[in-house]
Amino acid sequence: MALDNIEKLLEKYFEATTSVEEEKVLRTYFSQDSVAPHLEQYRPMFVFFAEAKKERFTRQVPLKSKTRLYQWISVAAVALLSFSLYFGNEYREQKEAEYAYQETKKAFELLAENFGRGTEKVAYLKEFENAKQKIYNNN
Repeated sequence: MALDNIEKLLEKYFEATTSVEEEKVLRTYFSQDSVAPHLEQYRPMFVFFAEAKKERFTRQVPLKSKTRLYQWISVAAVALLSFSLYFGNEYREQKEAEYAYQETKKAFELLAENFGRGTEKVAYLKEFENAKQKIYNNN
């Protein structure tokens, strides 16, 4: 194997631009007994990767069906959230409508009070008009 080719592949490897075939060439080179002395520092890394690739998980993973409980809890949470949003919104709208009704009622009471004052003045003007008519009619 050409040493300069291995050095170029190492540079590409550390830049994460190598292909699968190029990485296989590097693993093959570093698994040999004869590695260039200045590249010897990279050999433990490739040996570790080769050993790690051989490792397998052999322990059994117990699968328990606890997910049903979590599914029902999540369904209940969604139902509660939508229920509270729906009825909370209705409650808020009802309170806003009651507030608007109370404010409108206050405004109409104020208007009626002022209208009552206005009719008193009109009654006074009517008496004035009657008196004026009597005076003009007598003359």
